[in-house]
Amino acid sequence: MSVRTKDALGGRAAIAGIGATEFSKDSGRSELRLAVEAVRTALDDAGLRPADVDGMVTFTMDTSPEITVAQAAGIGELSFFSRIHYGGGAACATVQQAALAIAAGVAEVVVCYRAFNERSGRRFGSGVQHREPTAEGAALGWSLPFGLLTPASWVAMAAQRYLHSYGLTPEAFGHVAVVDRGYAATNPAAYFHGRPVTLADHAASRWIAEPLRLLDCCQETDGGQALVVTSVERARDLPHPPAVIAAAAQGAGRAQEQMTGFYRGDLTGLPEMGVVARQLWRTSGMGPTDIDVGILYDHFTPFVLMQLEEFGFCEPGAGADFVAARTLPLNTHGGQLGEAYLHGMNGIAEAVRQLRGTAVNQIPGAVRTLVTAGTGVPTSGLVLTADR
Repeated sequence: MSVRTKDALGGRAAIAGIGATEFSKDSGRSELRLAVEAVRTALDDAGLRPADVDGMVTFTMDTSPEITVAQAAGIGELSFFSRIHYGGGAACATVQQAALAIAAGVAEVVVCYRAFNERSGRRFGSGVQHREPTAEGAALGWSLPFGLLTPASWVAMAAQRYLHSYGLTPEAFGHVAVVDRGYAATNPAAYFHGRPVTLADHAASRWIAEPLRLLDCCQETDGGQALVVTSVERARDLPHPPAVIAAAAQGAGRAQEQMTGFYRGDLTGLPEMGVVARQLWRTSGMGPTDIDVGILYDHFTPFVLMQLEEFGFCEPGAGADFVAARTLPLNTHGGQLGEAYLHGMNGIAEAVRQLRGTAVNQIPGAVRTLVTAGTGVPTSGLVLTADR
């Protein structure tokens, strides 16, 4: 591992504004329009003007380039712009990039955004339809001919091994679905508002790719989410209490692939998230017992259990029991299973709300939150804290 010491980024920047569109299955407008709406809402929330922005970060998968969003949102000159690769694994890394720019003096106000019509437009769940001849595409060539065409089928391979190794049944995954949809049921912004589920509902939902059922899989959503990042000092002068970036990290494991790393020594864990976990704990000086709220990327329920284990909240194989015990509040917005699938960016916004004390499902006294990005791919994570 290349990073063995505490880094110098922690405490240098903060999230000062959050904004989103509504979450729907048919937005009726372009992805650019969604991005601009989210950016403007986030700037309003931060008490800043478009002219204050000099940096922008998004995902390589986003169809709305930084300069185009800047032009449409009324933002002027940019001194920093960046894109992060690997799909949902990019979510927390966008904030890390913004914080790095601010800490280095390259930019003063950076907007991170993600917008897509992932339900009415291109549906990721439909699987690989076409792939350009790249090294990444070649790696998929070892799996696609045998029917592993969708994210659910790729995750199902690891999920099946996890159950076998620890002597569990698919009900283990149901605890995540119940917790997430329970919080979504009381969140008016969630697509599944008013619709909690039980373990029996989970067990009765149809198979998608065994051992994954429908209720193990995230949604497909149209929408946009934006975050405003600036220095802690400047954030203190803005309308809302800062969500301080106590630590930020990216991670890729050995023999890493994108969702198809079936040839590593062990399929029951997420080595890429282990890299992130070690660096977050090292830089923040915290550990599992210090976290008040966990916002863990829940594109598929098995990977939530594995993330808890990688971060040391519980022993390997004990993730389901940990979730069932409700020891740690998880995905209090409903997660991507219940609120919306926005590639994890809506989870970062929920962590900010928890620190502000404005979340719909507010956890009393929440001052330290852990946020993670997509797993099965090179990924990222954040520890956000209240300003003290």
